[in-house]
Amino acid sequence: MNRRTALVTTAIIATMTATQGFAQSMDELVAAAEAEGTLTTIALPHSWCGYGDVIAGFKAKYPNISINELNPDAGSADELEAIRSNIGNTGPQAPDVIDVGLAFGPAAKDEGLLQPYKVSTWDTIPADAKDADGFWYGDYYGVMSFLVNTDMIDTVPTSFADLLKPEYAGAVALAGDPRASNQAILAVMAAGIARGAAPGSEAAQAGLDFFAELNAAGNFVPVIGKAGTLAQGTTPIVIQWDYNALSARDTLAGNPPVEIVVPSDAVLAGVYVQAISAHAPQPNAAKLWMEYLYSDEGQLGWLAGYCHPIRFNDLVQKGAVSEDLLAALPPAESYDAAVFPSLDAVNANRDTVVAGWDSVVGANVVE
Repeated sequence: MNRRTALVTTAIIATMTATQGFAQSMDELVAAAEAEGTLTTIALPHSWCGYGDVIAGFKAKYPNISINELNPDAGSADELEAIRSNIGNTGPQAPDVIDVGLAFGPAAKDEGLLQPYKVSTWDTIPADAKDADGFWYGDYYGVMSFLVNTDMIDTVPTSFADLLKPEYAGAVALAGDPRASNQAILAVMAAGIARGAAPGSEAAQAGLDFFAELNAAGNFVPVIGKAGTLAQGTTPIVIQWDYNALSARDTLAGNPPVEIVVPSDAVLAGVYVQAISAHAPQPNAAKLWMEYLYSDEGQLGWLAGYCHPIRFNDLVQKGAVSEDLLAALPPAESYDAAVFPSLDAVNANRDTVVAGWDSVVGANVVE
């Protein structure tokens, strides 16, 4: 029996074992994945969350599996459409795995586009960031933060409540239009949570009231905040995801100096999720990819790209995160109280914010 035949035989046995309700061992899974020989991904730009190095790490660990990368710039909706349009197609255009925004995971499950799989580190993924049956699971997240130009701001705000202080007149901006931008819409939720409101429509209304006060006080700047507007002084404080703030810090390279703060009164997480296609041509390679992503090595790869891996708290507690990585981030304890809103809460917040921004806040946010 040659090696190829042995691998195929092992793959058949592993598949039979899985269908009979028994878990594959890692050795069996690796053999089955190597027999398939290919993994097809989609929508993974190498500059996003350190994916370039993550993919390279997987290739180095499993050199007998090639990676077929489809459309790195695709959006979440494009990923689901790629599954739909390739049902029954076992060729290179059918993705095995997807990485999508939180709202798309449950929708894809309901449509029958996903198959369940629980990685070996399943228990370290927060319960509110995964489907109980394993159809989708949070992979990484950002938390809402403040990017602050310390050339212009003498006292760095540490909470949403601080932003209402007179010293921040004409200084505070969102990183998008809250009538259209998911990042900005969720920033409104974060402001509501800071006032004690529950995630969802309650936090949305409280957040709208907060921004109405911020606007009335003259502290809100109705300009979409970016690294450029922050450097120019137009928007010295920008509310945005921490990984975008950290990336902006690198781009600015000290000109001007900046500080990144996770507000003490609301640690709101925005989650992306992983899943395996129900029609994956290479299901074992897909499972092995998930095992890699949710291993310490894979999670740390995302962290190096400034996206907080879903197992971040577990990694810190076990001492797996290097001092260099931690030093590049806000203090680890800032993330201990991260809130992962449910899909229903995210949708309810979006509807309330989009419908109420003009009437409650009355600030036309523009580029």
